[in-house]
Amino acid sequence: MTTTMFVPDAAERPASSAAQLLEQYSPESSFFFASPTCTLLAQGVREMKLEPERGDRLTGRVAALLAASEGARHPRPIVVGAVPFNNTSPARLIVPRTIQSAGPLGAAAVALRPRAPVSIRTLRMIPEPRDYVRGVEQAVSLMQTGALSKVVLSRMMELVLSRPIDLQDVLRRLAQHNRSGYTFAANLWESAAREPGPEGGPPAARPRTLIGASPELLVSRSGLQVVANPLAGSAARSPDPEEDRRRANALLTSRKDRHEHAIVVEAVAAALRPFCRRLHVPEAPSLTHTATMWHLATRVTGELDDLSISSMKLAMALHPTPAVCGYPAERARAAIESLEPFDRGFFTGLVGWCDAAGDGEWAVAIRCADIAGRSARLYAGAGLVVGSDGDMELAETSAKLRTMVNALGLELAPEMA
Repeated sequence: MTTTMFVPDAAERPASSAAQLLEQYSPESSFFFASPTCTLLAQGVREMKLEPERGDRLTGRVAALLAASEGARHPRPIVVGAVPFNNTSPARLIVPRTIQSAGPLGAAAVALRPRAPVSIRTLRMIPEPRDYVRGVEQAVSLMQTGALSKVVLSRMMELVLSRPIDLQDVLRRLAQHNRSGYTFAANLWESAAREPGPEGGPPAARPRTLIGASPELLVSRSGLQVVANPLAGSAARSPDPEEDRRRANALLTSRKDRHEHAIVVEAVAAALRPFCRRLHVPEAPSLTHTATMWHLATRVTGELDDLSISSMKLAMALHPTPAVCGYPAERARAAIESLEPFDRGFFTGLVGWCDAAGDGEWAVAIRCADIAGRSARLYAGAGLVVGSDGDMELAETSAKLRTMVNALGLELAPEMA
């Protein structure tokens, strides 16, 4: 079943299925979000929230925005969009003119089309692989002093391709290979830096889109019910079934990865506990997987004290978790600022939605790219604890980059992605 919520000047665009919503997506659409529970397509902008705020201030502004949008013909407005990793950068949150919703998007319903050949004009790794390994070694040295328990160190792949990137095609391929996760495309509502134009032509400004397929739910709220599903501890998949099972079992029994995972779960539980009358935290993690990675996962469930606690408030109380930042958070942020030679932007931020009733879903913005025309920035990070090995963490980030490299239809050597 598909429904459309609208404001007085909005045109209703009915759809009969989640697959049809995917087909209706275009880069000009405000927002696409497919989760294991629902699929949303938001179009147009009624109100926008862009100030660089965090925590209760952002939560309060969003609540006010939704309250101002509520009316007889728009009984349950919704805010959608993305929140960056860094609180000095503005969020990209909007109240759309129309929002269509449907059930989950099954991978079998995703229709792929032949894609035109594409080649790489320029490729830059930031930092270079050897510099990333040195950064890991520096981070481990910091943790050996006891100042940090965990820090997440990331790298970025910057590409310019031979033709503009077909975002709808990328979104389809992400949805097909991300059957149990969160597939998204969010218009960032600003012009990117001017990218190289066609040969012989001037540079051209392009709108930016955050697009990806995250395996990680930060938090969801439905009535009084709350779910968080932190991931920490990873291993690359293998095409050989026997080796793939061996890697999964090795991850599940790894002391280093179990320790990293426990840090994250304890922090998530501590952040949720003040809002909940009941909170269940499993004693041990389970395995979950994407097409390219195995992860340790723990499904944390709870019951809120009251309905005034929105999914936006819960998300901001959790963000950033040690899964994407580290622990303690402020010391981990300082290490990231010192060791990462780029701005993460919306990578390791949040993407999702919250309605006027407070219900919503927020995924962690990982396995994603920031795309503008022919240019793309792909990101991947690895959680570091004492005992982390630089070469192994480099290989982990390469495996994680594969999600977006494959969706873009690129052929790259393993060490490059």
